[in-house]
Amino acid sequence: MYEPIRAQQVAHRTVGDDRTTDYPHRSRGEALDVQLAGHLTALLAVTDELGLDESAERIAAQVARLRGDRPVHARRVRSGDAVTLHRRAHDLAARALVVAASRADTAAAILTAERMDAHAAAVGTLDPAGTRPPSLRAGETP
Repeated sequence: MYEPIRAQQVAHRTVGDDRTTDYPHRSRGEALDVQLAGHLTALLAVTDELGLDESAERIAAQVARLRGDRPVHARRVRSGDAVTLHRRAHDLAARALVVAASRADTAAAILTAERMDAHAAAVGTLDPAGTRPPSLRAGETP
């Protein structure tokens, strides 16, 4: 009825077992740092597309702190309208906030919460065509 197992049994490691494995192991904290750096790097790319230089530098500083090296900034080629980019940035900041909170990384959590607020405000002040209403002055950031 059942086919017998033909493969070798899985060897379990015990305390004091010095055998090495073929793949690296990461702690939960290290894995969360890698995940947070990934989300922040994606947020940095969208922030660069939007041309928000000051915010991009703050995000890049957090990525550098987590990864140990400065990330490369994206070229400013808009792949969509401003509303879509702000919504994407808001979603990325929300993902980064969840990871930062689980890692108890206060600096990254504060930065991502600020970015979420800024992108939510930008979506609210931009019309569907991606332009600012006349009530906002040029250069004013929502």
